[in-house]
Order: sequence, then C-alpha cells, then structure tokens
Amino acid sequence: MSRKLWWTALISAWILAMAFAAACSKGPAKAPEIAQKPVVLILGAYTVPKEAYQEEIIPAFVKQWKEKSGQALEIQQSYVGSGQQARAIVGGFEADIAALSLEDDVAAVQKAGLITHDWKTAPHGGMITRSVVAIGVRKGNPKGIKTWEDLAKPGVEVLYPNPKTSGGAMWDVNAIYGAGLKISAAKKGAPDPAYARDLLKRIQKNVKVMDKSGRESVTTFERGIGDAIVTYENELLPRIAAGQPYEIIVPSETILIENPAALVDKYADKHGVRGAAEAFLGYLHTPEAQRAFAKKGFRPVDEAVAMEFVQGFPVPAQLFTIADLGGWEKIKADIYGEKGIWTEITRELAEGK
Repeated sequence: MSRKLWWTALISAWILAMAFAAACSKGPAKAPEIAQKPVVLILGAYTVPKEAYQEEIIPAFVKQWKEKSGQALEIQQSYVGSGQQARAIVGGFEADIAALSLEDDVAAVQKAGLITHDWKTAPHGGMITRSVVAIGVRKGNPKGIKTWEDLAKPGVEVLYPNPKTSGGAMWDVNAIYGAGLKISAAKKGAPDPAYARDLLKRIQKNVKVMDKSGRESVTTFERGIGDAIVTYENELLPRIAAGQPYEIIVPSETILIENPAALVDKYADKHGVRGAAEAFLGYLHTPEAQRAFAKKGFRPVDEAVAMEFVQGFPVPAQLFTIADLGGWEKIKADIYGEKGIWTEITRELAEGK
C-alpha cells in the first residue's frame, strides 16, 4: 500500500472511531414518545338540551379539565328521546352519564343495577334544569288559542311526541291531565278526575302527529304542520328570540318540569373514568353551566342564577309538580300503565270511540 493510501485509511478509521465514541457518550437512543390518549366520557342525553351541551357546556368543561388535570378530554354524545335513551343504556349502551328528561327514566337505569349510588344526594336532588310545559302557536295566534280547552276545539291540529319514547311527551300529558284537575277544582271546589280525563281525550283526539322525541316534534312544527305544539317552554323561547314566527302561551295551570342527570356507576367504573364523570356532573350545577342552560330557555336550579333570569321566567299562577299528582310510580300506573288513562284513551280513539 502506498504511503498516501495508508494515511487516508488511517484518517478515515479515526473519524469513524470518534463518531462512534460521540454516539456512545449520548447513551442509548430513545424511543419516540407516545402521545397520551384523551380521557373519553360517554354522555347519553335526551334531545332537548343538545345545543346547550354542544355550544357552551361541553367546550367549557373540556377546557377546564385540561387546565386542572393536564389531560385531554373527549366527550362522546348521544341524543334521543329520554325513554328511548334510558332503554338503550339498560340494553347495553355504555353511557358514563345519563342526562334524561325525567326522574323515572333515571330510576329505570338504577333498577337495572347500573346506577349503584344514591344519585338524589347530589345538589338540587340530582336535578340540573327546570322548565314548564307550554303551548306554542303560529305568529298572530290565528286559532285564538289561550287555554288548554282551546286545544280541544274542532279544527285545531295539535302536536306532541309519543309518551312511549319521549320523556317530554310524558311531561306534556301530565301537564294536560293535571291542568284538568286544577281547572275542575276551581269550578267545582274539588278536583274532578273525570273532567281531567275528558280534557286529555279531547286534546288527544286533535293530535295530528306524535314523534319519537320532543325535538322531532318541534322540527315537525317548524315544517308548518300543526296549529299548536305542546312542549317544553325552553324549546320555544330560543326560537322566538331567534326570530321564528311563533308565540308562546304558558297556561295558568301547568306543571313544573325537573330534569335529572346521574353517573352510571357500572359503565364509568368499567371505563375507568369515574373522576372525570363526577367532575362533569359537578360542573352542571355550577353558575357557569346554569347560565348556559338559562340562555337556552331552561329555568336554572341554582337559585342565585335563577334570580339573574327571573324576568324571563314568570311563575304560572296554578303551577303544580309531579308530587302533586302522586309521584312517578303512581303516574306510571294510573296514566301510562296497561289500564292507565292515556293508554285507554288512545285505545278508545283508535276504535273510534
């Protein structure tokens, strides 16, 4: 080998040796870091508060959770009629949180063994929003509807959803039947169940469409079907504020709606998300969340926030509660059971009676 080639080989070897030494001094190569997966919560809710959750409450809570815990959070959401949602959760839809229209739907999830704690010990008895049953009519009120009796007039087409699938529909039917008791008490000195039943039957006879959920019922009304819709007050207020050609009538005799939310213990523990689920439920009771609900037409359960919105939510003179009707167990049997009032009414009307 020539002297020149020998020096070239020596220098190359020295360079390789130095490079190897430098690499060794840095220690073993690190594996690329794996991005932390977000915490995933599953919310099973009824349809009506969808916008309140999606537009304000969920984005605000996700941001708050990230700031406090350092964890990314994803909230997967399902919105259907309350009764349908409760049955889905009982049937295997693994919602970590059930936010439903009525207490009895949460009770159904509890009876299935999926909720194992006493959810009513939460603030406000586990309720997160309130409302009242109201009547929506077309702009100018062309049918002159002012009372429940007006919905029973010939030629008036009424909408409300199906109580078999919708918690909102149960509130609607309860409101009409309870109003009948209140009206008859004012006229006769005592509630008359026969009058209340007759009022419900005459209004039911005018019902043109019964959709699966309260939201679907409002969509049908928006398509121009029906002269009046019986629904949550909070379904109408935001639409009227946005310029929809409707008017709202809150009868003197109507029912106070209370909507619950509860952690579904079995699924939250299975998914390992109890902490995040409990934090989300707690957030729903905060002034921030309560204001978000109020802006969408719900009556806050937080009394301080309720006072901020008191002008927009007048109290009906003959407002009554589910307890005044005997509670959910009694109502389920007396109105919606196999021999219940609404069940018999719909059967009679189907038979032309």
